[in-house]
Amino acid sequence: MPRFGAHMSISGGIALAFDRLAEVEGEALQIFTANQRQWQPKTPTPAEIEAFKARRRRATGIPVASHDSYLINLASPNPETTAKSIGAFRDELRRCAALGVEYLVVHPGSHLGEGVDAGLKRFAANLDLAMGEAGTGHQVMVLLETTAGQGTNLGATFEELATIIAGSAHPEQLGVCYDTCHTFVAGYDIRTPKAYAETMAGFDRVLGLERLRFFHLNDATKGLGSRIDRHAHIGQGEITIAGFRNLINDPRFADHPMVLETPKSDDLHEDRENLALLRSLRN
Repeated sequence: MPRFGAHMSISGGIALAFDRLAEVEGEALQIFTANQRQWQPKTPTPAEIEAFKARRRRATGIPVASHDSYLINLASPNPETTAKSIGAFRDELRRCAALGVEYLVVHPGSHLGEGVDAGLKRFAANLDLAMGEAGTGHQVMVLLETTAGQGTNLGATFEELATIIAGSAHPEQLGVCYDTCHTFVAGYDIRTPKAYAETMAGFDRVLGLERLRFFHLNDATKGLGSRIDRHAHIGQGEITIAGFRNLINDPRFADHPMVLETPKSDDLHEDRENLALLRSLRN
């Protein structure tokens, strides 16, 4: 069975994310390693890093990803934003390496009117700069997230992600995080066995399924091809239960981490309900 889990808050201490995951019986974790809405956030102290590593050792075998800051736009044509983004992403990589977090999920950014081709080229070049400055080598794999394609956002097609990878000097350190809501509203259907097979065959043809390392499981409030990014609880959106059943019963992803990014309350009951539903869909 896939490793189901959720994005968890690090409020009160980064190690507490594992306690919150345990509350919902999760088996995969996504976090922010620092405040995602600040260019220069407070970073984990050595004591907090050691606490995180110790808590992870007790949570045997749980894969962990970090999501990069929402402020970062490595495709921006604005020199100030570009400089800040490169520095912030460099620091994201260094925090992941210090914590032992193996994946860093990044949105491919927005071209802001400069055009898709220019934006993809700029993103790949700035990603390389940030990775070079970080000096973390192969400790952290960067996962390009599939996007909804709202506005001037890049990464809504498999071909755009493939262009970034081809344009990078570090293709062996790049993988893909597949967001079910984003890909659906970008036009990739998974609701029927036929549509699901066609979508995954397209991914394999363009990117190679070996690149696919992590999933975000989110239903979509808007329809196929709408390009509107609004997450819904599993089975309460346009993807429907059928779409998720097709995905989680694909034997090629039997051991992949799949985390929720759906709305939740402090008591996490929504995560428990969504995870229970996902587990019930296993054939």
